[in-house]
Amino acid sequence: MALVKKIAATKQLLDDKQIITLYITSVLENNEPPKNIYLFCKQNNIEETEFYTFFGSFDAVKQAIWVKFFENATEAISKEPTYYSFTNKNKLLTLYFTLFEILTLNRTYIMYSLKDNNEGLKNLKDLKLFRNHFKDFIVNLLKSDTSEKDRKVAKVTGPVFSEGGWLQFLFILKFWMDDNSKSFEKTDIVIEKSVNTVVDLLDTKPLENLFDLGKFLWKESKMR
Repeated sequence: MALVKKIAATKQLLDDKQIITLYITSVLENNEPPKNIYLFCKQNNIEETEFYTFFGSFDAVKQAIWVKFFENATEAISKEPTYYSFTNKNKLLTLYFTLFEILTLNRTYIMYSLKDNNEGLKNLKDLKLFRNHFKDFIVNLLKSDTSEKDRKVAKVTGPVFSEGGWLQFLFILKFWMDDNSKSFEKTDIVIEKSVNTVVDLLDTKPLENLFDLGKFLWKESKMR
């Protein structure tokens, strides 16, 4: 489900997805972002006014890229027939595994934009809109509980839990960026252990999972 697909230079009806694809392709092929919007449009045979129909700047494009990653993930999991019968824990796991599959398909772009551009993780600002979508997903997940007791708990814990979930995502993202294991299998382990831990924080027995996650991360840090 990669976003990166070469678009033919023929004149056609433009949309935001095409601009996003052209931008990612430009970064990958030149190992740097486009110099300016005029040159970007000229190189891709589009009118500058067409670009501004969808985006006011390259910063807006970079934020939209991450939103598309998230939208592709949620669209994919929503098509899974059994998804809505999953527990909240399994819904969150499904989101993570699907999302990181999409990120892996676009890993070269992500590694450049967040690590190899001499600015490093300062570019987390590109995730601003993505963060809002992610936190909304967590809040809606909690709201989906049907009992009155669960709804009351969700109202209190939703904002805190969604912020914790966001910090968890950033932690997993950084681990994935540094992961050299085949098929990023160590990232899969971290996803499962950390989701178990965070979800179980709403329960009464989180310490066992927390200790389990700690042991795994300690072992990994000693091996690097």
